[in-house]
Amino acid sequence: MEIPQEYKKNLYRAILTLLVVLSLYFAVSFLSEWRSYGMMGSGGANTITLTGHGEVQAVPDIANVYFSIRKDAKTVKEAQDAVALVEKAALEFLKTNDIADKDIQTTNASFYPKYEYVYESKAVICTEFYCPPRPGKNVIVGYESSESITVKVRNTDDAGKIIQGLGALGVSDLNGPNFAVDNEEELKAEARKEAIEEARKKAKVLAKDLGVSLGRIASFSETGFYPMYYGKAMNSVDAVV
Repeated sequence: MEIPQEYKKNLYRAILTLLVVLSLYFAVSFLSEWRSYGMMGSGGANTITLTGHGEVQAVPDIANVYFSIRKDAKTVKEAQDAVALVEKAALEFLKTNDIADKDIQTTNASFYPKYEYVYESKAVICTEFYCPPRPGKNVIVGYESSESITVKVRNTDDAGKIIQGLGALGVSDLNGPNFAVDNEEELKAEARKEAIEEARKKAKVLAKDLGVSLGRIASFSETGFYPMYYGKAMNSVDAVV
């Protein structure tokens, strides 16, 4: 598999920014003073919903590469052996490029028969208005075996080299690299903390303006999205597309 030179240049120079955005919704209860300001006396009238927003940026530190190995043969064993041969070469290549065993995962392994419709030699008799279908049946003519593998490349600069090397080994369905942050939960927690603090500040300002006291948080919900932005790896990110 030949990777275009321009793609490889862009790959090695690419820096990605993961933007973690969390929006938090708080229903904050006020004390009984709230009703004295002319609010309705229902049980839900002494609450108000506030929104907090948090963003965290991080440079992805891993690149995920996905590929499959598919082989056809007359028997299941022959097909599986052919897959195992390519898999062995792929694993040896990944090992020589400092990919740890824990970063290589087989996500699917399967085989299934391949059929071919074989017509019987018996001739059919056609009339002027109708010709019956020629008799036949589906016959197993071989088997296809396949494995799907995910590779986590921790040195993102090596992603292009890994893809090119795997392509030369005859793997199928080669996809990637998909850049990501290895531990997104830490980023989400940081963004959540920022969103909570923003909502808390809003609640304090509102309570001061209304002359009421804040009570407990009555309810809480969270939404988030995690877009990826690409830019050039210079002294700073000078372009976002």
